[in-house]
Amino acid sequence: MKKNGKVKQKSLRKKAVSVVLIAAAIFSVIAVSISAVFYGYNMFSHYKLLAEQLADTAASEMSAEDIVYYYNEAKALGYDDDKYNNDEAYRKQYDEKANALKDETYEEMLNTLFIFGDQSKDRNDIEYIYVQVIEGDSVTYIFDADHTDEQYQLGTVRPVSDSLKGTKGLENGIPAFISNNPDDGWLCSCMRPIKDANGKPVALVGVDISMSKVVKEAIIYFFTLIIIMLLTVGLITIILLRGVDKALVKPINLLSAATRTFVEDKGKTITEPSAISRLEIKTGDEIKLLCDSIQQMERDINDYIANLTEVTAEKERIGAELELATRIQADMLPNIFPAFPYKSEFDVYASMTPAKEVGGDFYDFFLIDDTHLALVIADVSGKGIPAALFMMMSKILIQNAATSGKTPGEALSLVNSQICSNNREEMFVTVWLGIVDLESGLLTAANAGHEKPIIKSAHGNFEFINDKNGFVIGGMSGLKYKNYEIQLEKGSKLFVYTDGVAEATNSNDELFGIERTLRALNEAKDCSTQKILENVKKRVDEFVGDAPQFDDLTMLCFEYVGSDNEIKVDATIENVEAVLDFVNKQIENTPFDDKAKHHIDIAIDEIVSNVARYAYADGTGSVSVKTESDNEGLTITVTDSGIAYNPLEKADPDITLSAEERGIGGNGIFIVKRIMDSVTYEYKDGKNILKMKKEFRKNS
Repeated sequence: MKKNGKVKQKSLRKKAVSVVLIAAAIFSVIAVSISAVFYGYNMFSHYKLLAEQLADTAASEMSAEDIVYYYNEAKALGYDDDKYNNDEAYRKQYDEKANALKDETYEEMLNTLFIFGDQSKDRNDIEYIYVQVIEGDSVTYIFDADHTDEQYQLGTVRPVSDSLKGTKGLENGIPAFISNNPDDGWLCSCMRPIKDANGKPVALVGVDISMSKVVKEAIIYFFTLIIIMLLTVGLITIILLRGVDKALVKPINLLSAATRTFVEDKGKTITEPSAISRLEIKTGDEIKLLCDSIQQMERDINDYIANLTEVTAEKERIGAELELATRIQADMLPNIFPAFPYKSEFDVYASMTPAKEVGGDFYDFFLIDDTHLALVIADVSGKGIPAALFMMMSKILIQNAATSGKTPGEALSLVNSQICSNNREEMFVTVWLGIVDLESGLLTAANAGHEKPIIKSAHGNFEFINDKNGFVIGGMSGLKYKNYEIQLEKGSKLFVYTDGVAEATNSNDELFGIERTLRALNEAKDCSTQKILENVKKRVDEFVGDAPQFDDLTMLCFEYVGSDNEIKVDATIENVEAVLDFVNKQIENTPFDDKAKHHIDIAIDEIVSNVARYAYADGTGSVSVKTESDNEGLTITVTDSGIAYNPLEKADPDITLSAEERGIGGNGIFIVKRIMDSVTYEYKDGKNILKMKKEFRKNS
């Protein structure tokens, strides 16, 4: 119970007194109960045996033949109990008839019972002795050795007592039993059979011994025993309490007071020895050991307190360094958004939530050149500062390799060789590296043991890409990583992440999982890249709740917006019209007159048709057309990945000859060179790149 904010203390001495008193009370109850059981058992057994012996002796003095005679004669009188008790005339008449049957033999047998009962009464407190015949549910009295007016007359018929009804074999007698009733008090009763010459029971001798006197004596005995027991227990309790007080309570109170002083003096400057150190307990038992332990504990605590300031300062220093390391790690990653505000071809957003102050996950994105963007997501083995250091090294190596002009697979192979050359701690990192061609939307990627990317088409849902997954970086030297390509259309989105997303765990040890990740992505699929990541983080936090986070949570989302001045179609004759429509829309508001626009259409038609007919041997491929304007004019770039072919190397036809003499071929390119101001060609990165320029000042 609390009062005023403090817990009410209980005295140890009171507890000791309570325990001893309870133990003494229990002991007293047990002792008295055992005494009562043994005393009662012995007393009752004695009286039962006595009653049986007296009944056997009385039965041996009775004549079975005479009893049968008197029973038959009395039966003939037709005793009516109701009339006998309520009709004086009937009673007088019946008594006369019954007395007439009492001959000298009857009187001798009755007198024998009187003498037997009188002789035993002084010694054994015999209350009643009688002879009766049981027949069915009634008994017929033959002899009743009772000196009072309540003596039963010969032939008196009474019902069998309720306690004996239904008992089989009553004619063979009833073993001794104890009873108590208001009229007679405590009685020990027994009935023994009177047998004829053939051993057949003909009647019962009943003996009732009064036990009221002995029961009173037993009660007095028990009260005396209880008083003696209480006095003895009280004396023992006092002795025990004095011993407990001296050996236990006082030493513990000394310990309690000393430890309380230690608590009260906490933080104070103490010059003299403490109360605990001054304790002198010489009990030589566990209390002494407890005192020694407390004194040692005080010394240990004082040593701990003495070192606490230094430890706290060291902890604060480490905390400051960890905070600085966290800021350094955060600054190592791109964290200003929008990352490239001058680039409209894409949108990118990333976030990292470390499980500890510093983590091993990281993301990165950077421009390799004006038309290529590198995307990186990685997960270093382990956590904490070692993982963070390994992460920084891995990030730098990956960026250096990717910006050197290598493909993602080549870059990862180089980084793996560099890390494996000096990796005594045997750490590793999973990496997904992708390079996006911002002009065409072509994504070239390689995977070193990382989670599979998730991609959304312009009008679809986020779905997994089953990419080519290689071994982790740092796991084995000499590995080669394979590239794979994905063509991103305008509006496509890419989501890459670390395993901390899918493996986020709630308090029921359930994983957030891939299905919930996809659901969270598709809930915000039409939102910006930042909103998509914020929704995933929100769903993960809701799922995890208060459960601790054991892994870093790192995500990156990229959207390919593309360029409004570029079109990419399948290289077919049917798509030439679509390209012309696109170019005409681009030049609609330019200073070109109708003749210049017509020239541009002729050039586009010629070049794109040639790509559709001849660039791809198998007949499949794509062609892109890009328009760029400046103050001088319009530049049109036609790009395809077909067979390397420079149309400008073909000699111009001799226009002085007739058409039949010039032959077929070469005229279209010649016309393009004549109507456009400049035409250039180059073959780069497996692509044919033809650039045509039309100047505004030369519209005709």
